[in-house]
Amino acid sequence: MNIELIEEAEIFVKNRLGNDITGHDWFHIDRVRKLALHIAKVEQRGHVPTIELAALLHDIPDRKLNSSEADGWRLLNEWFFHSKIEKQTIDEITFIIDSISYSKGQSRLSSIEAKIVQDADRLDAIGAIGIARTFAYGGSAGNPIYHPDLNTIEGKQSTIQHFYDKLLRIADQLHTKTAKDLAKKRHLYMQEFLQQFYIEWDVQI
Repeated sequence: MNIELIEEAEIFVKNRLGNDITGHDWFHIDRVRKLALHIAKVEQRGHVPTIELAALLHDIPDRKLNSSEADGWRLLNEWFFHSKIEKQTIDEITFIIDSISYSKGQSRLSSIEAKIVQDADRLDAIGAIGIARTFAYGGSAGNPIYHPDLNTIEGKQSTIQHFYDKLLRIADQLHTKTAKDLAKKRHLYMQEFLQQFYIEWDVQI
């Protein structure tokens, strides 16, 4: 896997997600790439070119960003075809992307590459950046910031509720020691944010 292929992937992702407003833009992708490469370097594990390419492409088939998940996979497979990547590499990247989504649950990941990319993606979902991305996505989906009783209304969720349903659970679900160490400060920051949020919500002077 050569530098030209990585550059082609960067251009493809920038063209596809460059104008995203849901928190899945190019800058998210680049942060995940950098985090994944950092984890791989510290852990001294995994095939780095595969990790980098999977990190770059991981959100292309995301059902939240396409008319359907099938449409997203079609776009990615078209890019694979034109990039002329070896079939084994395509299969490895496809496995990683297909298995790391939070919606897939806590399935056992069989490759260290998948674990590293998943850890990197989930790290970018917590901490200060994670908070900003959560409210960006909540706003784009038409969800209110907070409502004390909203979690009892079928089919609706406040952005604050999302912290309890997902974000505060992430630190305990990471695979690598490096990611777990990075998650500690980010997890604490979210807890402190929520404490301050409720103080201001209740106008505690």
